[in-house]
Amino acid sequence: MAKAPVLKSREVIALLERLGFREVRQRGSHKQLRHADGRVTTVPVHGGRDISPILLRHIAHDLHLTLDELLAAKR
Repeated sequence: MAKAPVLKSREVIALLERLGFREVRQRGSHKQLRHADGRVTTVPVHGGRDISPILLRHIAHDLHLTLDELLAAKR
């Protein structure tokens, strides 16, 4: 299992878009992304704040992916 990096919210959203997720709504500073197969997750977009490794693991879990599978889209 890879060590979870600290990423910016825009980097996480870019990873998800490479995996086929699209933004479907935003409420306040939280963007909701959905895949055509029905998987959904929410990414907080707080200016200047990073996505913690714990939250990154939680997002991967929401999407039924391992952290390695999620981070593979970064390459």
